[in-house]
Amino acid sequence: MGKSLQLVVCGAAGRMGQAVLRLAMEDSELSIAAALVRPGNEPDPAARSIQPGFSYTTAAPKDLRADVLVDFSGSSGFDAALDLARARRLALVSGSTGLSEAQRSAMQRASAEVPVLWAANFSAGIAVLAHLVEQAARLLPDWDCEIIEAHHRHKRDAPSGTALMLGERSRQARGSLQGDAAIDRSGPRQDGSVGYAVIRAGDIVGEHEVRLAGPGERVELIHRASDRDVFARGALRAARWLAGQKPGVYSMADALGLTAAPDSR
Repeated sequence: MGKSLQLVVCGAAGRMGQAVLRLAMEDSELSIAAALVRPGNEPDPAARSIQPGFSYTTAAPKDLRADVLVDFSGSSGFDAALDLARARRLALVSGSTGLSEAQRSAMQRASAEVPVLWAANFSAGIAVLAHLVEQAARLLPDWDCEIIEAHHRHKRDAPSGTALMLGERSRQARGSLQGDAAIDRSGPRQDGSVGYAVIRAGDIVGEHEVRLAGPGERVELIHRASDRDVFARGALRAARWLAGQKPGVYSMADALGLTAAPDSR
């Protein structure tokens, strides 16, 4: 058996961080080098049952040896995670959302030193859906595009980041970003716009439907997630792939082999 991939998990106390830890500990090819949490944000005793004796830390050990940093610390913890990845030359897989333009610019600059893969959604199915949406929008440039998304009742942002990403992929595929994202549907439809409908109910994990409609026909592309572990599995899949890459900016499409040539500038 070869050497296991050493992971640092930032935001280890959160829901996604806990899922990443649990699944990584079940995989003999992965090892946790450090699980980082914010001071005062350690998991409750029930969460510690992931592994007996497992410990969390608020700072990376000085003798840390690792390959990939997996970050789900959110916008408030992202700067520290990025600094750690750069300082220790760790590949960075990040699912932190709500990043500012300054943080995105810092991540872009860091890609000159370490490989970086950021995604709002690490589901392999969503990556394939985005690929199909781009292809369909390119082949059907005059059709209207509508996106319907559904999530649990506690989700704060609307439309979801994934829905917005799908809309942007549709518009980019048509060679133009003209037309606004239509969230307020009180008026007539604008040519080139992408419409969004939002559902917030119960404990829905995540559903995204893209409809491309033309005269007398329509194409419907749908992805439904029934288990939040799909996002953690995707992040670990990305970590395995990113560990062998050169510095640059990458995406889940690259990790899944959906793109011809990753951006490795």
